[in-house]
Amino acid sequence: MWEFEFGYLGLFVTCFLAATILPIASELFLTGMLALGYNPIVCLFVAGTANTLGGWLNYFIGYLGNPKWLIKLGATAEKINSWKERVNQYGVWLALFSWLPLIGDVIGIALGFFRVNVVFSFLFIAIGKFIRYGVIIVFYLYFKTFFD
Repeated sequence: MWEFEFGYLGLFVTCFLAATILPIASELFLTGMLALGYNPIVCLFVAGTANTLGGWLNYFIGYLGNPKWLIKLGATAEKINSWKERVNQYGVWLALFSWLPLIGDVIGIALGFFRVNVVFSFLFIAIGKFIRYGVIIVFYLYFKTFFD
């Protein structure tokens, strides 16, 4: 019973932290859990929810940011406006790609920093994260049939 609970809790923590700048491979942890016989639907829900919450944390970290800080770090006002225009051009659609390694965290922070619509950003972050883990689970289950 305890292994069951800690397994999903471990998946939750791993997937949440993987959505931050920490270099954690939540895909490997998820795949390992599937190999140990954990329920794929529960794994999808836990992994997707945790990673989505981590993505939302990135958005809020960006939201707390101030463009004046970038100027102090050497960015020009023109460069900041260029970034803002690019983020606003693609808007919430960028949130679908917040699952990508390395740049996904930056996308989430940029969405918050430039105040892209919070409701749609959150929705599209969630969609992207759940699709990512859903694809991993489907691939695992598909290829597992070759080895059974």
